Amino acid sequence: MHDLSDEIPVAVHIAVPRRTWPPKLDHPPVEATMLPWRPRQLILLVNEQMLLPVLMPLAPAASASSRIGPEIAAALAAHQTPVSLVDGELSQMRDCRFAPTANRSVVGIMTDFSLLADVYRQTDRDLNLLELAKKLATTPCGPLYRRHTSPDRELQAFLRAV
Repeated sequence: MHDLSDEIPVAVHIAVPRRTWPPKLDHPPVEATMLPWRPRQLILLVNEQMLLPVLMPLAPAASASSRIGPEIAAALAAHQTPVSLVDGELSQMRDCRFAPTANRSVVGIMTDFSLLADVYRQTDRDLNLLELAKKLATTPCGPLYRRHTSPDRELQAFLRAV
């Protein structure tokens, strides 16, 4: 089992084999970074194409890679992605590989999401991780301005087109 605790403090590129998240997009990966919050450290996952954020607990770090698919599936379901699409994508996310990220734009977005998430969690302590990620998904992102402005709108536009 691969231990992520030594790698996660820097942004990493997660390659999901065969097909990628979000569904049926040819542009791969998911980028990840650690949020060193106390008492619970988190992993922030961001899809490189849609910039859709997903938050998940880091602990236990040894099983983090096997939990990425189900966490992404839960986030997609929370955004009203059809069950058949979520199930199909989940079946393709059984394995992942880690490497340093090369996408500086997504690193910047993850930094913005990290700072904003910290503000949201300080002002509304009742938010769970899924609600917090959904709130982050409404954030306007520069790379999406020419399309649908925010990750949640980008995903909804994609789902309408499928």
